[in-house]
Amino acid sequence: MKSPHSGLKRVIYAAGYSWKGFKSTWKHEAAFRQEVVLTLLLIPLAYWLGDNALERALLIGVLLIVLVVELLNSAIESVVDRIGEEYHTLSGRAKDQGSAAVFLAFLMAVVVWSGFLISKIFG
Repeated sequence: MKSPHSGLKRVIYAAGYSWKGFKSTWKHEAAFRQEVVLTLLLIPLAYWLGDNALERALLIGVLLIVLVVELLNSAIESVVDRIGEEYHTLSGRAKDQGSAAVFLAFLMAVVVWSGFLISKIFG
């Protein structure tokens, strides 16, 4: 469905829809809540671990990627559940693939953060 709004008004409405998406994901997805809390706890640590703006951006960026992928995974799950509650091979595959994407994003964050922690502690 195309937005009837244009220009700044369209941006304002888009921001409202985004906020609505954040709120609904927070309400219905425990994993998203846990990842947001973890991100908020780790952001201050990123300022200690990172020696410059680029390193801090990398540390925070990989955390935000996990949240982005979790939002997309939640959207996939919502659409699949909307289609039907009964099991279907393709529905299961879509949900598993979304979960795998979250796992890879989380693994990427662990690798980056581990590298910085090891370097800070032993380097």
